[in-house]
Amino acid sequence: MGSGSWGTHAVEVAGRRVVKRFPPGDGGRAAREWRALTLLARHAPGLAPEPLEAGLGASEPVVVMSRLDGNPLRGAVLGSEQIDALAEAVAALHVALPSGVLDGVPPRPGHQAELIGHLREWARTARPRAGGLVRQGMDAGLAWLAASGLDADGARGVPPVFGPGDGNLANYLWDGSRVRIVDFEESGRSDRAFELAEITEHVGSWVDAPLDVPAFLDRFDLSAAEAARLPRCRRLLALVWLFLLAGDDPDRPRNPPGTAERQAGRLLELLA
Repeated sequence: MGSGSWGTHAVEVAGRRVVKRFPPGDGGRAAREWRALTLLARHAPGLAPEPLEAGLGASEPVVVMSRLDGNPLRGAVLGSEQIDALAEAVAALHVALPSGVLDGVPPRPGHQAELIGHLREWARTARPRAGGLVRQGMDAGLAWLAASGLDADGARGVPPVFGPGDGNLANYLWDGSRVRIVDFEESGRSDRAFELAEITEHVGSWVDAPLDVPAFLDRFDLSAAEAARLPRCRRLLALVWLFLLAGDDPDRPRNPPGTAERQAGRLLELLA
């Protein structure tokens, strides 16, 4: 899900260097960012910024990295060349770490069990305040979740991958020939179906210029288990986004009016 998309750090750009400053008690975000950058520099150089220095023990942790050239894909109309490059970068990231290295990486935050726990809490606190299409979507999504078996299923039968944990297309930079990736605050061990759903269901993939989801997903050769898991991950993440968007501050909205209603419609389509 990537709480980074809701603002958790300050970024300074100085020449070819990017300095990310994290708030006190950052929940391990700086450490995850630094771990990802150092591992990717060793095993997939060029795919992400180079790690330059870090102050992880400071009261306000700091991570310094190289600056990548390129334009964020969020809000851009993506042709087949850009979708190819995006899929290539995502696929390369998933398999970047050797299995022995990936085994030592902790699971990413905001994975299945954690999100289901959030949804159960939001069903008690946020659902009663919703109405109209948003409430309809919440009710349908929660009914599906109760019957989905996701609690017990987990990600059994699918191989682990390295995931960035944030599907915001703003973190994927197109330089005219390839896509490279930034922002690894929520990174960790995950699975491919969940990480692909992170991208397809993120608000940044549809609120402006919509990502061609079928074309994007068609670039991946999923196993039977991954293909079966993907729709369930998409529904789960779409439901989470519905609650997040319904809780947008009306005095300081982060998205255009009606975004929550649009998300409710998207979720209902996925559940149909």
